[in-house]
Amino acid sequence: MLTLAIDCSAVLCAVAVHDDGEDRVLAEQSPAIGRGHAERLPGVVETVMRDAGLQLPQVGRIGVTIGPGSFAGIRVGVAFARGLALTLGIQAVGVGSLDALALPAARRRGRAVMAVLDARRDRLWALVASADGDVLHSGAELTPEAAAELAADAGCQILGSGGSILSAIRRELSSSLIGDAVAPGIGDVARLAAQLDPETNPPEPLYLREADAKPQSGFALPHEA
Repeated sequence: MLTLAIDCSAVLCAVAVHDDGEDRVLAEQSPAIGRGHAERLPGVVETVMRDAGLQLPQVGRIGVTIGPGSFAGIRVGVAFARGLALTLGIQAVGVGSLDALALPAARRRGRAVMAVLDARRDRLWALVASADGDVLHSGAELTPEAAAELAADAGCQILGSGGSILSAIRRELSSSLIGDAVAPGIGDVARLAAQLDPETNPPEPLYLREADAKPQSGFALPHEA
């Protein structure tokens, strides 16, 4: 089966097509665009499919990162994946950004790994995976101090843009840093997407923080009689 993977959860507009039978990425692109995923994503998908020498009807599944990450980027990626899956008559599956960072790294290294992303506003998003690729601590939004304590207690290696924040709080964690990625590798997203059950991993946004814009509570305009 061929899996098309999409990640718009951060500054990258990442797309890959993966041959699950051979466990091989056939083509991928991960341009750093900052914003404007809606405008760029269709073109990146077209380029990746052309580089792989494939047509979209040959794809058997679509995987898309569902967060945590950029509110706007996640919405764009999920909407595009759902629409394309519907058009092609195939399944789409949601892949957690932290899962796609931590699980493959833990399996490759044979060590527990914390994926930790800088969520801004003095918060971090973190997840801990065991050496055999199981989730030890589910994804959560934590204070830097709480995340540093979790990393120290788990004795894990640390991967992601929030790692330097943890090492500034607890210097001994600096030796555990293994990378400062802002998003998972798109090939790892594709591999996870091929393994996950679409029924239990739907392509629905996963937000660990509430949106800034909220409806006002306790406020209503008067209605004319």
